[in-house]
Amino acid sequence: MTEKQQIQNIVLKKNIGDRIRYRTRLTASVDCIRFLIRQGLAFRGHDESEDSTNQGNFLELLNFLADHNEEVRVVALKNALENLRLTSPKIQKDIVNAFDESRDVSIKEQMVVMFRYVNKKGYVIESFIGIEHVANTTANECAFFVHCFAHQLQLALMGVAKKHGLIVSNVVNIVGASSKRRDILREKQALKVIEALKSGELSSGKGLNQEIGIKRPCDTRWGTHFGTLVSFITMFLSIVDVLEKIANDRLNSEQKHEASIMLRLVQTYDFVFSLHLMKTILGIMNELSQVLQKDDQDIVNAMDLVKVCKQQLQMMRDTGWNSLVDAVSDFCVGQNIDVLNMENMYCAQGKSRRKAPKLTNMHYYHVDFFNAVIDLQLQELNSRFNEANTELLLCLACLSPNNSFSAFDKRKLIRLAQLYSYDFSTADLRVLENQLQTYVDDLRSNDKFSELKGIADLAKRLVETRKYVVYPLVYLLIKLALTLPVATASVERVFSAMNIVKNQMRNKMGDQWLNDCLTVYLEKDVFNAIDNEPIIQRFQNMKTRRGQL
Repeated sequence: MTEKQQIQNIVLKKNIGDRIRYRTRLTASVDCIRFLIRQGLAFRGHDESEDSTNQGNFLELLNFLADHNEEVRVVALKNALENLRLTSPKIQKDIVNAFDESRDVSIKEQMVVMFRYVNKKGYVIESFIGIEHVANTTANECAFFVHCFAHQLQLALMGVAKKHGLIVSNVVNIVGASSKRRDILREKQALKVIEALKSGELSSGKGLNQEIGIKRPCDTRWGTHFGTLVSFITMFLSIVDVLEKIANDRLNSEQKHEASIMLRLVQTYDFVFSLHLMKTILGIMNELSQVLQKDDQDIVNAMDLVKVCKQQLQMMRDTGWNSLVDAVSDFCVGQNIDVLNMENMYCAQGKSRRKAPKLTNMHYYHVDFFNAVIDLQLQELNSRFNEANTELLLCLACLSPNNSFSAFDKRKLIRLAQLYSYDFSTADLRVLENQLQTYVDDLRSNDKFSELKGIADLAKRLVETRKYVVYPLVYLLIKLALTLPVATASVERVFSAMNIVKNQMRNKMGDQWLNDCLTVYLEKDVFNAIDNEPIIQRFQNMKTRRGQL
């Protein structure tokens, strides 16, 4: 072998060794980033210098991996060329990028972009695409959309709950202001339960009388308001005891005055009446609120649930007064609170009797309070859910397979197809008119379609039985209906995830960096199915790299 050939072999071996070491180092960085982004953790630390006691999650994890993997240790960090360590913030962002109407903590108006579609098996799929910074959230007038029913329910409850739940929120804030106060509340409640068990007021048994606490209600989760009111009623005596302790605390004057005011207010008939009224109203809405948080809810079921809630509220207004007053009176007697005589004249707290309007307690609590609150709630529901009366939703309801396709109306379904002029030509509409009648007669006589509970179930069964091939235009209508969501649970989860990924410590994340992190964090099923090799190849092809594979 000539000297020239020997030199070429040495260079070749060195190049091969460099490539192997580079791949090992890059794979280690990819593995660390996989873990961090899957858990929604920050990458960088405040001080990433070599003598820092905490270099940040990425470098600390890479150090841990090197300490436990000899193959990584010999090529990574200090054992790599300083300009080829693959640990810089820019490298981290490139690797994450290779995996590929709210405000976040940076106070930007942002919109979640998601694809909602029906797959080949008839299942509704929602996939996160990204977060887009927008100047305004005005919808395209050409697009069909339905406002999120869950958000509309929130808006309908907001006015009533905030107006009549302020005292409860203030008391919860005072009582739960510290761990010490929460511990005192739990101890006092435990003693009350023991006393009630001894006196026979409560029954003992498996799963009964478990320890409960009281949580602050969340503005965007109205189910928490109902839970807070239930806990407040259950723990009323214990809450009063804690307020008394705070109000009489001579050593600590913080919130002492506010606790004294709240103590006086909660021990009044007016507060107890408001507490029980709001608990009943929110209890009626609670099931609807819980159901609308599910991402598989369809329009027909949502419309039915809204209708049921309206009926229950109207029934409460018509026949629920006496039962509510009895419940309030019994509660007041048990808590040693004065029960009002409904025939006496009403006088608002803090107002002169001479200037007060001349009306009885019965008139105020029944007409001005009970009826007025329920009427306001019904008015809000009718206003917020007016889409249920629009042509689009009424037409969509005709696709429901419930009760052997009892809602089927060929004329309305033809009209629905006409609304989607880009999907149905004039010739398609003529074919659809004949296809619809054959379709409904066929499915009504088929036992496999007799117990379906919604449009989503119908789409799946059509694919399972291959009927979607026989009635392609009808199936297209069904798919279009399923792409209109009535609840944005998936979108809400994106913003919840954003609070994890982009927290107060990471509020300067750019839009692209945030999008890359959220996409991988949310689409874990897709992320887990991606092998390291395509990630490494894409990272390498983004630009010219010093290291070569």
